[in-house]
Amino acid sequence: MSIYGEYHTTLTTLLTEVQRRILAVNQEMQQNGQPKLFEHLIGRVKTPASMEEKCLRKGYPVTTTSALRKCKDAVGIRIVCNFIDDIDRCLEYFKHASWCSIVQEKDYIKNAKPNGYRSYHIILDVVTPHVDIDGHTPGHYFVEVQLRTIAMDSWASLEHEMKYKHNIANPQRIEKELKRCADQLASCDVQMQTIRQLINATD
Repeated sequence: MSIYGEYHTTLTTLLTEVQRRILAVNQEMQQNGQPKLFEHLIGRVKTPASMEEKCLRKGYPVTTTSALRKCKDAVGIRIVCNFIDDIDRCLEYFKHASWCSIVQEKDYIKNAKPNGYRSYHIILDVVTPHVDIDGHTPGHYFVEVQLRTIAMDSWASLEHEMKYKHNIANPQRIEKELKRCADQLASCDVQMQTIRQLINATD
């Protein structure tokens, strides 16, 4: 039996519904002549094995309640934006959306992790017509959303791939070079944002 129990199918349905809502608002922005909110998004339901591992790592009981209430990332969506200010526009959308509320924020853009990782994480409390683990209908489910620029996402993907390589001869140097690369990409993001603002100012 999956750690998600009878709610596994609901989580998959929820992921589809949330992605549909976000894609629809992006399309609406473009139809109204506004810049798109983001370039693309991807989503997943965390595998039961990964969720069980997280519960053990956090010291939580390996139960459905832990998976859906203590851990808040059973459903995860990554939104990849072109520019830094598009991340702010996405945040404004979520703050005013009627179907969800932001219950947690972590700004790893202004406060990058020591290894150079940058992203903006939010936890949404999503209202759904599906019964939740507390027996409520409408139900409430948590969804983690990660907001990144293309540069941030590229770095994170490469860092993740290299982190799982074994027998690295000089890990300290690799970490130093990755951090330097992250800082350079962050500077590039700022420059691209400045160029966009200059172009918009001449319209």
